[in-house]
Amino acid sequence: MTAPFLSPLSSEQANISRSATLQHRDAPRIIFLKSARLMAIGGANDARATSIIMGWFGRNYRRPLILMRALMLELARASHRSIQLAPPCSTRITRDEATMLRALGREESQINACHRDACALLATDTALGAATCFQAVSNCFEDLGTPLR
Repeated sequence: MTAPFLSPLSSEQANISRSATLQHRDAPRIIFLKSARLMAIGGANDARATSIIMGWFGRNYRRPLILMRALMLELARASHRSIQLAPPCSTRITRDEATMLRALGREESQINACHRDACALLATDTALGAATCFQAVSNCFEDLGTPLR
């Protein structure tokens, strides 16, 4: 005789598959945040950030790595204030990281909105270089099959 309810094992498996789907969808943003945090701490040539990007993109790691480095250097150059980033091991994000992800999530045709996000992040009136870098990194991730949008 079978029970009229689902076994606990099947519901556990369903929860695991749901969380795995969420993790897979968020993985590009997590990779971006972790590598940005490591580059903010150790500099643009941080070996751990390079290793994360190499592990995620495989043989195609050079383009996203160079664009990530350019983005971090541009943010450091153009910023008129201190940008708050969480520690690399943190599962939460700061307001500044949320602004970065919002700028990365903009479509290519939304350069004005991306520029506004970059200006808000950097506390400056003009941040076209940073907005362009955000768009380049976003397009690169999308070209390689892991969109940040």
